[in-house]
Amino acid sequence: MNDTRLTDTGLHQRYGRLLSYSVPCTGISFARFLQNAEGQERYYWENQNDRIAFAGAGTAIEITAWGNDRYQKITAQVRELFEDASIQGSDNPLTAPRLFGGFSFRSDFTPDNTWSIYAPAYFVLPHYQLVSIDGEMWLTINTQIPLEENPSDIVHDLKVALDKKIAQLKANEWNVINLRQSPLKSVQYPMTYDMWDEMISTATHRIRGGELNKVVLSRVAELQFEGRVNMLPILRHLADHYAQCYRFLFEPRPHYAFYGASPEMLAGVHGDRIETMGLAGSIGRGDTPEADARLSDELLHSPKDRHEHQIVVDKIRDRLEPLTTSLDIPEMGLLKLSNIQHIYTPIVGTLNKQDGVLSVVEQLHPTPALGGDPREIAMGVISELEPIPRGWYGAPVGWIDSNLDGQFSVAIRSAVAQESRVWVYSGAGIVGDSVPQKEWDETALKFRPMLNAHGVD
Repeated sequence: MNDTRLTDTGLHQRYGRLLSYSVPCTGISFARFLQNAEGQERYYWENQNDRIAFAGAGTAIEITAWGNDRYQKITAQVRELFEDASIQGSDNPLTAPRLFGGFSFRSDFTPDNTWSIYAPAYFVLPHYQLVSIDGEMWLTINTQIPLEENPSDIVHDLKVALDKKIAQLKANEWNVINLRQSPLKSVQYPMTYDMWDEMISTATHRIRGGELNKVVLSRVAELQFEGRVNMLPILRHLADHYAQCYRFLFEPRPHYAFYGASPEMLAGVHGDRIETMGLAGSIGRGDTPEADARLSDELLHSPKDRHEHQIVVDKIRDRLEPLTTSLDIPEMGLLKLSNIQHIYTPIVGTLNKQDGVLSVVEQLHPTPALGGDPREIAMGVISELEPIPRGWYGAPVGWIDSNLDGQFSVAIRSAVAQESRVWVYSGAGIVGDSVPQKEWDETALKFRPMLNAHGVD
């Protein structure tokens, strides 16, 4: 049995066909599964409002792509991977194998020191996959076999491997609750307030001059720990405080991880159904119900925030209309998280063609919530003004199944770790009447989820 790396060369060197086998299992938590995989590649995706959550360990197959046509290349490779696959062990299609990964913010992304192991498009099929479906748990093993071999002759061996894995997971007595983070050495902010003030003032001047309507600009916090960063306490904190967010971990090399808790779905596609959202305009939470209600009212009636939000919704509608036969866009409301609230518009529709999730992701990314408007001009302004490359921050991260359906969030409230170093990202939407100090305070508020998760008060 061989692992395969599929690249965007078009040659697709094949070592065999995908064989996937699933068995039901009980009594295994995601935390225990991920802790058991410490020192291996690990993957995780969960949102308390969804039917499906999953985690992965090890790597069966990696898929990468480069260039402006990276979405099409990934789609072609996923289609090739699954077209002759043998998926056995469960009649429930939701237990089937899933690739997890994402894209860089820019298509011309070049890996740098912070993002050294990441490609512009990078997806992994885990060797082991634990899936929760409506509370039921399934463990799947993914591998490859020579084309001449009969999958039925190998299924018994896979079932034995799964039984051993389940026994191992249940036998080990990890006390995940008591896992502690490595001691923190330092926290630094490379961008000073004066640098931020100059960047925001330049952007608002260009917006008022008519060059563009909005641009999203970001800054970074750098954390240094005494030892390797421990992912489990971080994920536990995010689960406790941001359960309604899309919590993810993409660790394609041990101790090199991209992770976060994003409140924003970019696209969810199942058959011809599309889900997305407009999420822009932010304010903090109040200490009392009365104070919280006042802040909510202030946000919903803020001309600046409503304008910023409406730009996002309008552009999502414009980009989806050519792909859909219907779109439902209700009145804007609020999405309240533990430390922040956003103006929120859920959007659902019917696709006119079932091309899979990546065609929708390509059409939407980046929305004005993370890029700006007009998109190409805003992307140029971001490249010009931001001193630190975004890498995968603000980009699509999520999963794809064998039908090319899937779900992607926008990778905000996120961080990237290398051994003992962490970079946390935060951004703010800038329009013509944005005030640098208020935008600085907003980015400080958006830093809090990930800083707190790392033990920074």
